[in-house]
This record gives sequence, structure tokens and C-alpha cells, in this order.
Amino acid sequence: MIRACTINDKSALQAIAYQTFDETFRAQNKKENIDNYLKTAFTDEKIERELLNPESFFYFIYFDQQLAGYLKLNIKGSQTEAYNDDDMEIERIYILKQYQKHGLGKQLYQHALTKAVSLSCKRIWLGVWGKNINAIEFYKKMGFEKVDQHAFYMGDEKQIDYIMIKNL
Repeated sequence: MIRACTINDKSALQAIAYQTFDETFRAQNKKENIDNYLKTAFTDEKIERELLNPESFFYFIYFDQQLAGYLKLNIKGSQTEAYNDDDMEIERIYILKQYQKHGLGKQLYQHALTKAVSLSCKRIWLGVWGKNINAIEFYKKMGFEKVDQHAFYMGDEKQIDYIMIKNL
């Protein structure tokens, strides 16, 4: 089951955002860098501001009635890169480790695609860490192409995100 998040989901969203990011990236980053990032990236104020933003959309996905992951989409001025107003960004698709390999990421992607079509978006795009080979391959299978890249800093470590786009 996939459902839209509301402000009442702030605590659950904060917890799953923190946990999934930590599970996904801790092993590839310096401890102090990941700890500092997690301390600032998922604060109460930041999560609340994102949930109340009318140009961002959050969705929870469940597996056997358990919260298993989430999706964040951005349109217009909420996109993290300067793309067109008729584009949609998939900013986050995260699944808890214990629920991976059950097709939940694909379900969230399909949900994003449906939302993009309902908003008459022309393209859907995302940024993905260049070392996240599984995610890159997944997005390629879904029809995305790498069109650009940018630097992302995790503390003092420079990392490269690939920008991938799919025309709708």
C-alpha cells in the first residue's frame, strides 16, 4: 500500500528518512561526516517545512502493514536543480534494508510516474550518487538516461551525483 504523508506523519517520516539514509550511505562515508549530515538533514523543523511545502509530495509504502519506505517528489521551485516548471524531480526513493528486493522501489517509481502524468509533466528527473550502482542500473531499466552530473559534499568528502532524466 502507498499513501500520501500528512503533517501528522512528521515523526514517522523523520525516523524512516534518518534510518534509510544511514543504512544506505554509512558504510561508504566517514563516520563523522555521516553523523554530522544526519544531525542536520532530518530535523523536526526541516521535515515539517518539507511536508508543508505545496510543491513537494511525500508518500509512505507499506509491506505486510509495516512502514517499509518512502518517496519524495518535487515540482516547480522546490526542485533541487533549476529545471523546467513542467518537470518533476524524484528527490528520494528509500526502502528500509529489511524490505528491499520485494519490488517496493519499483512501486514507488510507478507512483511517481503516475503523479507526474497527472500533473502534465513533460520529464521526470533525479540525482543519484555515482557509486550507487544498483540504483543507477534500476533507473536505466526504467528508461532514464544520464545527462549531467554535479558535486555533492558529505562533510569534507566530494562526491558526484549523476543527473538522470526520462521524457514522458
